[in-house]
Amino acid sequence: MLISEPSVQSLFLVATTNGQQIGSATGFVVLKDGAPYLITNWHVASGRHPGTGQPRSRTGATPDTLHIPMLLPQKNDRIEWQPIPQPLLTEDGDAAWLEHPRFGRRVDVVALPMSNLDAIDLHPYQVAASKFQLRAQVSDFVNIIGFPFGRTAGGVFAIWTKGAIASEPEVDFDDVPCFLIDARTREGQSGSPVIAYSPGGPTAMHDGSLAMMSGPLVNLLGVYSGRINENSDLGVVWKASVITEILESGVPGKGTLRA
Repeated sequence: MLISEPSVQSLFLVATTNGQQIGSATGFVVLKDGAPYLITNWHVASGRHPGTGQPRSRTGATPDTLHIPMLLPQKNDRIEWQPIPQPLLTEDGDAAWLEHPRFGRRVDVVALPMSNLDAIDLHPYQVAASKFQLRAQVSDFVNIIGFPFGRTAGGVFAIWTKGAIASEPEVDFDDVPCFLIDARTREGQSGSPVIAYSPGGPTAMHDGSLAMMSGPLVNLLGVYSGRINENSDLGVVWKASVITEILESGVPGKGTLRA
């Protein structure tokens, strides 16, 4: 079965508190010194609005665990997933994730150390720029790969949504390290990887050249975190550079209103 790797790199996150589901979202894995970290939004991990710190759930509940169907090594052409719980809180009740060292929760991205993955077939993203960088400029198409409305594309394969870059990616929108895309994204896609993707063949490159690629090429551009307001299709993408900054210098997370 021929499957595009980004379809399995996006992970379906089920947020629970005391075993009760309170929401769903998207995340993906990156490695730091060989150790796996789940990348998703601060508002997904904390269950709170980054701007106000208030709970997002109408019940006021915030999550304590993410349940994640993870891909098992393929046997006899069968594709299977196994749910793996990832605690969001330490034994002391503190947040288990790392936040941005400078902006904290203003950068709506966290890195959560992952465990119990010995039997899992991991497909992490490479954060560092690859040798062949795809063109990603204003008006260029990008893909947001996640789980809108908690739906999958069969099994636990992710759904691809296409959008276009809507602000200069080299410029920080709203004075924080993010840019805008124009895409019809919906609830459940928070935490999705945003990628530039070529299936192969003639491909526009970052340096302005046209390369003939023999297979798929992916560049991770950032992390999607929602629309600028409910009446707009403009969405925020946190630049991939913030992932590196969190992994290298991140600070312990705060899931509450504490500064």
